[in-house]
Amino acid sequence: MNHRVGIWIDHNKAVIVTTSADLVTARTLESEVGPHARYSGGAGYPTADGPHEGGGETGYEGRYDEHLHKYYDEVISQLGEPEAVLIFGPGEAKLQLKARLSRFKALSERIVGIETTDRLTDSQIVAKVKEYYGIDR
Repeated sequence: MNHRVGIWIDHNKAVIVTTSADLVTARTLESEVGPHARYSGGAGYPTADGPHEGGGETGYEGRYDEHLHKYYDEVISQLGEPEAVLIFGPGEAKLQLKARLSRFKALSERIVGIETTDRLTDSQIVAKVKEYYGIDR
């Protein structure tokens, strides 16, 4: 358990920085979610024959959300049992990850911060986590 984690996350990738007494490591997980485009199909809208079935926007949103949940679960599976978790990033993904973490009481209780940041390089992400946890090396 003796490690602390910082996660920079958006819908495209997550950079997970793990710190312990003698080591700082970073790994990147790429998302397979893809862009969240507006649905443009006509399914689901009524016609003279009645409403179209077959998914439509509701089906598209459901599939998108399912991909996000798998992505967040993959991120969570990389955390182990940290002492502390810092989550940061530019958009809503950090809040969605926090909500997903609420399924794991032990992890959700270890969240020490949620911060909004710009897009950062991997080295900037590592530096931010080291600064947050007071690591000088």
